[in-house]
Amino acid sequence: MSDMEEDFLSDVEGDEETRQDEVGEDEKVQVCHLTLETISQGLSLLCRTGNGLGHAFVKMDLKDCGLNDITAISSFIYIRFLDLSNNQLTDLSPLASLTQLLWLKVDNNAVASFNGHPFEHLTYLQWLSMAGNRLTDMEGLVGPALEKLNLAGNGIQRLNELQDSCFANLVTLELRGNQLDTTDGINLPNLQHLYLAENSIKHLEGLEGLERLATLHLRDNQLDTLEGLSSNMKCLQYLNVRGNVLLDKKAIESLGRVSKTLKALVLSENPLMEATDYRLSVLIILPQLKRLDKDPVSPDEMTEALMRIKTSLRQKKKC
Repeated sequence: MSDMEEDFLSDVEGDEETRQDEVGEDEKVQVCHLTLETISQGLSLLCRTGNGLGHAFVKMDLKDCGLNDITAISSFIYIRFLDLSNNQLTDLSPLASLTQLLWLKVDNNAVASFNGHPFEHLTYLQWLSMAGNRLTDMEGLVGPALEKLNLAGNGIQRLNELQDSCFANLVTLELRGNQLDTTDGINLPNLQHLYLAENSIKHLEGLEGLERLATLHLRDNQLDTLEGLSSNMKCLQYLNVRGNVLLDKKAIESLGRVSKTLKALVLSENPLMEATDYRLSVLIILPQLKRLDKDPVSPDEMTEALMRIKTSLRQKKKC
């Protein structure tokens, strides 16, 4: 289980990417229906069944099989771990009968929607990765027990379906490389790690409800201000806004709302880095910061920042 969890994209720096493999024009991919022979070759991990009186294989590996139909999987109701990556699947409705699923990977297929709403039946599913498909929204996707969800490399444009009532236990959400232009619609108060790199996000909206969020990754978007950060984000420790269009100190003033908890900040590849005393101006806003970009905050930098803060406070009192 732990080896499979390592596949989930949740890196701190966000340098890895998930992309659907491209097939060359001259390369022919064999597409086929799922057969019992293929299933038998992919089965492993013999365990007791729920009543304790029988045994069944609970793990199935069907990646790279050229599948475009998985109807035959419906009768394998004891499967808990299933890998369907790198096939040609468009329909996941046969999964509805696999009600004991805990772990599901469907990366690099051609799924564009959740027809048949199979996930309504997968009430024990804790880990789901559907990176590199053709999803444009999340309608029909629910996960009452889901803790980690990876939808990187799709074409998702809106997040209206991300409600606490459908994803009450979600801790990590990966939406890197989609087509989002806003953060609005994420109503998940238990969420701790949110990865939104490589979208087209211009506005930070709807973040005030993310009270337990510790990691927010927004690298390579189109933000020109951090207005939208909220003082309700009382657990935020890591923020990455590398490669946006933050121009000056005014663009990052909203960082003060999370100054009590933020420990690591990545601002590199923004225009404001060219400003004189760039690091000092950031530390004045964030006196608790431990790391800025790739470098730890030095004692000398922190001392100078605190002196500047005290000087500014004295001047305000005189006024």
